[in-house]
Amino acid sequence: MKRFKEENETTEFKAELNEKLEKVVVAFLNSSKGGDLFIGVADNGNILGIKNSDKLQLAISDRIKDNISPTCLGLYDVFTEEHQGETIIHVVVSRGLEKPYYIRKYGMSPAGCYLRVGSGVQQMTINMIDNLYASRTRDSLRNIISPRRANHTFEQLKIYYEAKGFELNKSFLKNLDLYTADDKLNYVAYLLADANNVSIKVAKYSGTDKCDLIENEEYGFCSLIKATNQVLDKLDIENRTFTKITGDAQRLQRRMINKTALREALINAMVHNDYSREVTPVVEIFSDRLTITSYGGLIEGLSEEEFFNGRSMPRNRELMRIFKDLDLVEHLGSGMHRILKVYSRNIFKLSEHFFEVVFSFEEEYLKQVVEQDTAQVAGQVAGQVAGQDTMEITMEVQKLIIVCHGEKTRNELMIKLGLKGRDNFGKLYLQPALKENIIEMTIPDKPNSRLQKYRLAKKGLEAQSNLKGLDNE
Repeated sequence: MKRFKEENETTEFKAELNEKLEKVVVAFLNSSKGGDLFIGVADNGNILGIKNSDKLQLAISDRIKDNISPTCLGLYDVFTEEHQGETIIHVVVSRGLEKPYYIRKYGMSPAGCYLRVGSGVQQMTINMIDNLYASRTRDSLRNIISPRRANHTFEQLKIYYEAKGFELNKSFLKNLDLYTADDKLNYVAYLLADANNVSIKVAKYSGTDKCDLIENEEYGFCSLIKATNQVLDKLDIENRTFTKITGDAQRLQRRMINKTALREALINAMVHNDYSREVTPVVEIFSDRLTITSYGGLIEGLSEEEFFNGRSMPRNRELMRIFKDLDLVEHLGSGMHRILKVYSRNIFKLSEHFFEVVFSFEEEYLKQVVEQDTAQVAGQVAGQVAGQDTMEITMEVQKLIIVCHGEKTRNELMIKLGLKGRDNFGKLYLQPALKENIIEMTIPDKPNSRLQKYRLAKKGLEAQSNLKGLDNE
């Protein structure tokens, strides 16, 4: 019989829901990694299953919400899983940023504060409690007062909640943690208000660099939920569908980028961005890739390995909770698993302050674009050079026109064309283009300089411009 692995510092088993639920959750919240609690699994990992899963899920959520302080809404998730024909409950708990967390009825005392030690929980000492409280994060969005002085309205947010079947009352904003401790609307409220100064930029370039900006749009100045949906709609349009021919001559409809992975990456950027520095996520679309960049880097205490394993540590738990309420997020950490099912870790570029996801377009799509563009360029060039008997534009030169954006080295051009042979590139592509004044050198008096680069001359730019006009129709 297959069973779960042993309990450890991030994994706890319970055969049934009992009085220790709050202790386990508090211990995970106070730990450095968070953890997973499985209910319906024996201590040795054997799968037992549970009954009345819907009722138990609700009871677990209510107990965590009502019995633990500070509020941890957005830091936990409760859902069912099927294993060997049995239903179990999986409780995912993220590491919190407002430690120490404690069982409310016992207060911030050893009887209420617990820490994960190995595969068990341990009461915290007074000194441990005091040290954690002294280092508690103060600059979370919930504690930052909204910079907007005018009245805040939340009609857009209410519409989204009502559409999901929520019944709203006078405590709606309070329940979403949109107030500071002294009852002033906070930065989360500012982000979710009907009007603000927050926008998400989507830039589009004609080539593989930022030299030629052809589109620059901003989505926002409204509720972050509405702005997120607007950007998702934009990406759905940009993520074109193409037909892929398989080895069995079957025709498959594919997207330039996996639709699910793209959606999850955008949502992650919106939820985990560090808005406290007034920097917002940016989407950039190039001719061969799409990038999503958010500010903040990995949250402190979360290693790269834990990040890639799907260990969720929300920077903005209030946003996480709201995005989950509105079904923009399914489970904590599930987005990373969906992305890594399709792409490798190499698409993530992590730095101290920024977090970038780079989606290269499907190779089959890029190949088809080159073929289509080549045919279009051939027609455009033929029209331009009609009557010029001395000029012959080969298919190879046409391909060079397509991929040449800005100034490129010889190697960069060869990479864009998918070529490896320098002699072949020089003989069939570069030399004919130079001869006909379609390509020009950046250092013409030193043709063999190691700093030499190439760019389109006037004749080549005219051909490429006509191609761009066709592509935008």
